[in-house]
Amino acid sequence: MFETKNVRNRIDAVIDTALAEHRIVGTVVLAAKGGTPFYTRAAGFADREAGRAMAPDSLFRLSSVSKVYVSVAAMVLVKQGILALDAPVTRWLPDFRPSSPDGSQSDITIRHLLSHKAGLGYGFLEPADGPYHQAGVSDGMDIVDITLEDNVRRISSIPLLFAPGTSWSYSLATDVLGLVIEQATHLPLAKAIQRLVMEPLGLTDTAFVVRDSNRLAAGYVDDGGVPRRMADLEIIPLPFVEGSEGLRMALARAFDDNAFPSGGAGMIGSANDLLAVLEVLRSGGFPLLTSAEIQAMLTDQTPEIDLLPWPGRGFGLGFTLLRDPVSAQAPEPVGTWRMGGAYGHSWFVDPINELTVVAFTNAGLEGQSPGGRFPDDLTRAFYEE
Repeated sequence: MFETKNVRNRIDAVIDTALAEHRIVGTVVLAAKGGTPFYTRAAGFADREAGRAMAPDSLFRLSSVSKVYVSVAAMVLVKQGILALDAPVTRWLPDFRPSSPDGSQSDITIRHLLSHKAGLGYGFLEPADGPYHQAGVSDGMDIVDITLEDNVRRISSIPLLFAPGTSWSYSLATDVLGLVIEQATHLPLAKAIQRLVMEPLGLTDTAFVVRDSNRLAAGYVDDGGVPRRMADLEIIPLPFVEGSEGLRMALARAFDDNAFPSGGAGMIGSANDLLAVLEVLRSGGFPLLTSAEIQAMLTDQTPEIDLLPWPGRGFGLGFTLLRDPVSAQAPEPVGTWRMGGAYGHSWFVDPINELTVVAFTNAGLEGQSPGGRFPDDLTRAFYEE
């Protein structure tokens, strides 16, 4: 089904239409079936004003795509027996003890962090005067003169949204997990991810600072018409989050060696690197993980919880899992994994059809899943005749 010329033509048509309608500026789309790449295309501009074309090896600010690498690194440590999914975070971060809404304290576990059931929040999901803003917490895409330890300490000072394990909220949990990884490995997070994930797979593009500035895609944002180039600091409203201030995004963070390593949003990398990591997960985990860790990642941790803004999807350890295609208005089959990133990215893995797709753009929020039309159109191109 997926190797046919018609499928490739449909993908081309989605990309061409999005470019012609000026909904995206540039994109890299990769697809593989059963481990064999069958579609690779770079289209549009990496830098429109400079006339620099997008290339297959272009680098992108990853935003929440960063969570894939940090989640996998944590699971490698689980495999090695260094972390345990149901161990309390305080084993590695003794002072991380945020209180529940009623003032009590309950153990937050590594599983809670990976599944976003810890009770933590995100600044971009609250009003400008919300508690995360008042405490000076960074969501990981701005430039602030604090360390990872500072940011996690500030997170810990804010009461939880709910008792750990009782509900779900997309959150800074992956940033806290990054500090756990540092403490567990006695390495800076960047070095830990390099050793745990990148080096075993021979990947060199993805890190917390840009590896080659000549390959970095410029950032653009929807502005009611043709995407405009982002300013050095932007606050991007989120139309699907009522009352929130929006995302604070600083393009210069990609070049800042002193920026704290945000496990949830701070990495820069290529579509090829992500495809390689996702293919390792889809094919069973070798050489990073065993089937036991993969099974844990693919188990819905939220079976009785409705996820917003992802109706019809549950959450495993690091990404969403499709459980109701009708509610999700999704053409892919039950069990498909999916996530995205605010700078304009989406990816999904369909294990039933052995299909892995990565779609990076430099136009937020149009290219983001959820919320953007481009990833929705692209997904349908793989499934709908």
